[in-house]
Amino acid sequence: MSLFYDLHSHSSASDGRLSPTELVHYARQQGVDVLALTDHDITSGISEAKQAASHLALKVIAGVEISVIWRKQTLHILGLNIDPDNAALLAGLGKIRQARLWRAQEMGRRLAKAGFSDLYAAAHAIANGENVTRTHFARVLIEQGHAKDMKQVFKRFIVPGKPGYVAGEWAEMAQAVEWIKNAGGISVIAHPARYKLSATKMRMMIDEFMQAGGEGIEVISGSHSKNESQQIAALARHYNLLASRGSDFHDPAIPYINMQTLPVLPNDLTPVWAVWQ
Repeated sequence: MSLFYDLHSHSSASDGRLSPTELVHYARQQGVDVLALTDHDITSGISEAKQAASHLALKVIAGVEISVIWRKQTLHILGLNIDPDNAALLAGLGKIRQARLWRAQEMGRRLAKAGFSDLYAAAHAIANGENVTRTHFARVLIEQGHAKDMKQVFKRFIVPGKPGYVAGEWAEMAQAVEWIKNAGGISVIAHPARYKLSATKMRMMIDEFMQAGGEGIEVISGSHSKNESQQIAALARHYNLLASRGSDFHDPAIPYINMQTLPVLPNDLTPVWAVWQ
């Protein structure tokens, strides 16, 4: 019987609703056999997740989701099967978190100017770890009745041209890939269809990613439509990239990202886990 892999998930160490322990138990209830914890720019939840999984029929893969800037656009690179204590990786992630802190504070200042006061303090209060993210601001705005759901919050407040948008100062793509390599992991482009790149730009991005040493692409994602997954699968075939699948799970209350209903990878692609088995 084949194992059920979900290689993209978030805990309260970054912007997930569940603690690492709660996340692992939830994933097991959803039928997941192998779960990668890939919090944004931080690895602090992995130890707790592995400890929780030691009592369950579930394996935790140490991972991270690194924020990168590519041609003035924010992208995310997953590091899978990493050493979460690698010094070079931790130093790089520390710099990104400093940039995240400044961005969160600046978001608070800009939203205050637009008439939404004390949002940074409220977002900081619900952020369990040291990462205050856009998701935390979004939750506060929903709780205060300014939007009905996450999609509406981002559309109204946190995209370019809106009052809460602040561009992130992230790692260069080649830097992120190098940190992941140093930590013994495999680099994977996260949810590529979400970036809305033209076909030309998508090819350019993949070319540069592979030149930097990147090896994989997330074909199946909780935020990909069936058609988008088919398009990314075609790119994985064309470039001979390792294929990954992950729900990008953050919150049990978000119904369109469901671990249980995650489609399987096309069987002609080489899954990323084949490399470390």
